[in-house]
Amino acid sequence: MATNYYDITLALAGVCQSAKLVQQFALEGKADEEAFNTSLYTLLQTTPKDILSVYGGHERNLKLGLETLLEQLNGSTEDITRYWLSLLALSGKLEKNAQAKSELARRIQYLPTQLEHYDLLNEQMLANLASIYVDTISPLGNKIQVKGSIEVLQQTSMHHRIRACLLAGIRSALLWRQVGGSKWQLLFSRRKIFNMAKQIYSSL
Repeated sequence: MATNYYDITLALAGVCQSAKLVQQFALEGKADEEAFNTSLYTLLQTTPKDILSVYGGHERNLKLGLETLLEQLNGSTEDITRYWLSLLALSGKLEKNAQAKSELARRIQYLPTQLEHYDLLNEQMLANLASIYVDTISPLGNKIQVKGSIEVLQQTSMHHRIRACLLAGIRSALLWRQVGGSKWQLLFSRRKIFNMAKQIYSSL
């Protein structure tokens, strides 16, 4: 079966977008709100008709992720590299853990009900998303050490935002696996992914 680099690149941009948001929140205490909204929105898409519908139906919703992916494939090595590679690794552990996977699916299933009471960016909603990450993803492996401003990282509300972003990153990482993404492509097909990301980005 032919490798679908379009789908793989979009999902990878989704992972990178979450990683970039984590970095923005940790360093500055704020992040690109549209990108944040898109990333959280992916958690509600449990039966999408295609990959683009996971990200709100428009490639431009992944602008930040595509920019980040292009920088990363160009050889940028900052904390963000560790974040997105850790998310890919954790999604692999999640795939192998049936109990954690079913618990995650069960918790995600309740999100639409909670949205009847809270907006997606409401503090209570962000706290709920953070607790899903802590309960289902954190126990799977090495915790992702987030670096940033001490002042920012002491705030509970920032913990919630960062963990909500990490949960969204896991969503995109699982999607990346589902559409045929693999670590071998990151080693041997970087140029193909880079070219596809560049092509999508230049059409925005």
